[in-house]
Amino acid sequence: MDFNMKKLASDAGIFFTRAVQFTEEKFGQAEKTELDAHFENLLARADSTKNWTEKILRQTEVLLQPNPSARVEEFLYEKLDRKVPSRVTNGELLAQYMAEAASELGPTTPYGKTLLKVAEAEKQLGAAERDFIHTASVSFLTPLRNFLEGDWKTISKERRLLQNRRLDLDACKARLKKAKAAEAKATLWNDEVDKAEQELRVAQTEFDRQAEVTRLLLEGISSTHVNHLRCLHEFVKSQTTYYAQCYRHMLDLQKQLGRFPGTFVGTTEPASPPLSSTSPTTAAATMPVVPSVASLAPPGEASLCLEEVAPPASGTRKARVLYDYEAADSSELALLADELITVYSLPGMDPDWLIGERGNKKGKVPVTYLELLS
Repeated sequence: MDFNMKKLASDAGIFFTRAVQFTEEKFGQAEKTELDAHFENLLARADSTKNWTEKILRQTEVLLQPNPSARVEEFLYEKLDRKVPSRVTNGELLAQYMAEAASELGPTTPYGKTLLKVAEAEKQLGAAERDFIHTASVSFLTPLRNFLEGDWKTISKERRLLQNRRLDLDACKARLKKAKAAEAKATLWNDEVDKAEQELRVAQTEFDRQAEVTRLLLEGISSTHVNHLRCLHEFVKSQTTYYAQCYRHMLDLQKQLGRFPGTFVGTTEPASPPLSSTSPTTAAATMPVVPSVASLAPPGEASLCLEEVAPPASGTRKARVLYDYEAADSSELALLADELITVYSLPGMDPDWLIGERGNKKGKVPVTYLELLS
């Protein structure tokens, strides 16, 4: 009992001494041991790393889960060490609504068929989003959290210890200075000076040891940067995969919708180079028309007799292919992005389609995949 009381009294005395030293330093009434420039740079870099890691982590969480309520729920499940329940993505919910609408409005109508096709694509987008969120959380968010909740807490703890050792050191320096001043006035015995010098040596040793420990941890921030760099590459890779999947799903959807009789498919503007001022659909309407062929009919109603189709004597146009296109059947012409083909229209054709020729091959091609050249 007496030992515990003495320890508490000793701890209280140390705390009081540190508080006095800290206060006097703030008011400029006491000297302060300064750290070297390299150490200060390490501290500044560590603080900057911690601050930016927090900001990147929070904003990535917003990117992956824009709903703040859902983020709070996930945070609580994580703190309770429980598995976060599976949540339907917005794309999957939209797919569900579209499928239900098609079922009620008529799945065999053009609108119903289109709703089902778009619902299928939205479901695929939702699944791709779910995979992206999971991969990004594991490969990017988790390492950032581990740094903040693990390495950074250790660094902060050692920095607080270093601060305390520094306050103890400076307090010992102040006591020795006062002891020597009192000795000069012959008001203190020599053993008081010796005691102050001994305390200073002990404080200096503890400070140097703690400074070395803290320095090693701060220098480890370089390894943290290397680890975060690797995680950043993984994040970019997962994001690239996600957007590539989205592009592929939507391109397939566009192809499918382009084959539906009477289905409207808006023109798609390429990123580079831009489309000509005349839209493909409008241009198709003004294309030279060959004489009527009795056996020709709009897509979906009858098969084209390609052997009987001949290009007009004059007025055919060149077109640049915007995207790869896989022919659905023998009446269509497969396309490769950036190639040039010859196109023209036929009487009675769906305005969303043209006849394309490349060498000795010909077939229907969707207007939305072309940039008509003047």
